[in-house]
Amino acid sequence: MSMFGTNIDVKALGKVAVLMGGRSSEREVSLMSGTGVLAALQSKGVDAHKFDPAEQGLDQLKVQGFDRCFIALHGRYGEDGTVQGALELLDIPYTGSGVMASSIAMDKIMTKRIWRFEGLPTPDWRMVDSAEATRAALQDLGAPMIVKPARDGSSIGLTKVTNADECARAYELAAQYDAEVLCEQFIAGDETTCPVLGTGAKAAALPVIRIVAPEGNYDYQNKYFTDTTQYHCPSGLPAAEEAEIQRIVEKAFRTLGCRGWARADIMIRASDRKPFLLEINTSPGMTGHSLVPMAARASGVSYENLCLGILAMSTLDGEAEQP
Repeated sequence: MSMFGTNIDVKALGKVAVLMGGRSSEREVSLMSGTGVLAALQSKGVDAHKFDPAEQGLDQLKVQGFDRCFIALHGRYGEDGTVQGALELLDIPYTGSGVMASSIAMDKIMTKRIWRFEGLPTPDWRMVDSAEATRAALQDLGAPMIVKPARDGSSIGLTKVTNADECARAYELAAQYDAEVLCEQFIAGDETTCPVLGTGAKAAALPVIRIVAPEGNYDYQNKYFTDTTQYHCPSGLPAAEEAEIQRIVEKAFRTLGCRGWARADIMIRASDRKPFLLEINTSPGMTGHSLVPMAARASGVSYENLCLGILAMSTLDGEAEQP
């Protein structure tokens, strides 16, 4: 992995648009990610430019002669297959997963259905459409329970519910962000995340990161704007646990048909040390607080080489896997 992002013909990459900002609830974080990626690519000699889809139509990518796109958009209209579909129609290669994998991974419920079918461990869940259904889910799943939008990221709209009185408010908050709301069994234990780089048989997990947040609350604020959250990489986990997490993350990545890069979140249940997959992000953060660059550094890959390597894997659906 230490070779990642090296021996790349920068000129062959052509004119590159770094897509950032966009219209999702994660616009602010996307601008932070994109700014970092843009500077990294330019430092490597790439002809890279900022492009905000909230400010100009994607058709302008063709008009302005862009050869490929680095997608640094997060959330809806960026990570959910819609931008990927538009770029397919424009015939402009892009970073990360294709239309179907992006769309499925953005929908936490569909992701969990597929993982469960493939025998991968993920917490029990219920899909709900009302406060009453949320209370019924708490009866089924037990307390505490996580209530969150099915298709948003960065812990936006998420509540940890401990009793029935909190269900209505938790449902209403999640429903502000998505018509589909997910209730998920809470797994008490170590919180970890693990990135994957590559495609198909070549996809490989990076080192696992163990996350220790204030009061165990790894929310939007603690993800991006505070310095009190601790990230341990190396994780400090037993070697067998780390290897098992990497194994299931690679399988989770391939099962959904992901490519290029992604980052999966995993809880390790304290009672028996069993890992559970929560979700997978197909356009992970690339800010100063972000975790993919942290894991890459631990395996000998600089931020600049990481960005360049991801860009070099940009492709279109149906194209042959890059060498």
